[in-house]
Amino acid sequence: MIFRKLRPSKLKNLLPLSHFTTYTYKKPVSNSNFTTIINPHKISSLLNPTKTLATQNPLFRSFSSNHTLVPPLPITRDGNYDESTSETLRICPGCGIPMQDSDPKQPGFFITPSIKGSNYKLPIDKNPLAEETHIPESLKKGFLVESDEDPKNPSPKSPKRPVVCARCHSLRNYGRVRDQTVENLLPDFDFDHTVGKRLNQVSGTRTVVIVVVDAVDFDGSFPKKVAESISNTIDVHSRAWKEGKSGNLPRLVLVVTKIDLLPTSLSPTGFEHWVRTRAREGGANKLTKVHLVSAVKDWGLKDLADDMVSLAGPRGHVWVIGAQNAGKSTLINAMGKSVGGKMSVLTEAPVPGTTLGIVRVEGVLTGQAKLFDTPGLLHPHQITTRLTAEERKLVQISKELKPRTYRIKAGHSVHIGGLMRLDIEESSVDSLYVTVWASPHLPLHMGKTEKASTMVEDHFGHQLQPPIGKHRVEELGRWVRKEFRVTGNWWDSSCVDIAAAGLGWFAIGLKGEAVVGVWTYDGIDVTLRKALIPHRSHNFEVTGFTVSKIVSKADKSLNKQRHNEKKKVDVPETEATTAAL
Repeated sequence: MIFRKLRPSKLKNLLPLSHFTTYTYKKPVSNSNFTTIINPHKISSLLNPTKTLATQNPLFRSFSSNHTLVPPLPITRDGNYDESTSETLRICPGCGIPMQDSDPKQPGFFITPSIKGSNYKLPIDKNPLAEETHIPESLKKGFLVESDEDPKNPSPKSPKRPVVCARCHSLRNYGRVRDQTVENLLPDFDFDHTVGKRLNQVSGTRTVVIVVVDAVDFDGSFPKKVAESISNTIDVHSRAWKEGKSGNLPRLVLVVTKIDLLPTSLSPTGFEHWVRTRAREGGANKLTKVHLVSAVKDWGLKDLADDMVSLAGPRGHVWVIGAQNAGKSTLINAMGKSVGGKMSVLTEAPVPGTTLGIVRVEGVLTGQAKLFDTPGLLHPHQITTRLTAEERKLVQISKELKPRTYRIKAGHSVHIGGLMRLDIEESSVDSLYVTVWASPHLPLHMGKTEKASTMVEDHFGHQLQPPIGKHRVEELGRWVRKEFRVTGNWWDSSCVDIAAAGLGWFAIGLKGEAVVGVWTYDGIDVTLRKALIPHRSHNFEVTGFTVSKIVSKADKSLNKQRHNEKKKVDVPETEATTAAL
């Protein structure tokens, strides 16, 4: 019958709630089993009311837990670092923000989920009442839903899902922030105040700092200020310790994640040597360990977890630090699965600044040791900080990188979308090899430098994306040039890289010297370094645009526009000819 398996939320819409608040009777009648679904005021001819009792109907309980509303609290980034604070404040286990349920326009808003039975997901039986051959026993006993559970052998309960804030719920299920205005209310993350002061303590528990860096954006995601600060702390405390004073020596561990995105032909030993060199040049001259891992492929996670346990000891503190979207939360979740620990899942999303406060993670370390995930450090020199969500999808590298190589001469230029351009201005050799390492979704263009200035006006925002749309070109900033002098000793492999933070890099192979100009938006960090991936493609790209969906779509739109303009011009000419005749 219709009512048999309807959920309470559906029944509330069918019948007024007031019909279930009282139950009046004098003596049992033949249809008394149906009085819980019939209005007693409309059957006064059947019943002679003399007494009113409150109805004990379990179906119409409150749809949220009875609790006092948690008002909005001062927004901090301390999260649940302090156990005493986490007991008085409710902290979101996904992002570390203090939670409140009184104002949806403030950060940390959450909704207490309703208590649901084990069979609330069962399909509804929509058979009409007339087709029922008999009245079900469950209905005679006052139950609208038949229970399939054996009371002697109840089914095991499913694991309880933690309650997270509305922002985390939206990121986990839809991959985006639901209300951007709430994001603007969040304070900037002050690393020195929130984490730095705890790392600089001369006494207390042992400290291990895990610096997470993106393998395909090493220089853009490497936190130079943090590395220099921790290295200086190690030097100061080391001298104090040698003098017999208190000196807590932090252990600095560099973790390079997303190595599955690099070509499999890259030597792990050569890559680790390259990483140590770049880290030393970036200020991390006191590295305890270097780990090369992949959270997606589960590479190196067990060794990293074992090292963390060994370095932290029974009561140490482990801090996971890195730039926004470097992959910290993804790495911690993958480690939790690798070691089989019971931990609440941190929120992961391709959105900058997913973690908002310090989150204490249980289930990875042993004993009284504690693991803390921290908010991502904002690197404004990364080009991704200026892009929209749709543009970031084009820039994001999600598969193993493939080389795209040009053999070009001086006086030619190569564009990576509308974000970066390389000009070969002078060269001591006839030709050199330029390999682009970037997202395969980004269209490329190679042509003469003398025509490159017109590309901004004619093709940026259309064939060359990002930016998407002509209006976005000005929003990204001023188009500026930087000059580099490069040298190399061979043609068959790349010698140097010119990398743009958050985008990718040009790898240049030549036997001689060259002067190149690099164009990008003002404020974007451009780095000259030793080549990360020496090999190049054996198949060369040709002059003009590379084949891509973006270019094809833009060409089709442009051809359609020209066709419509031509039709408008042809119509007046036809009318004029007809009038003359």
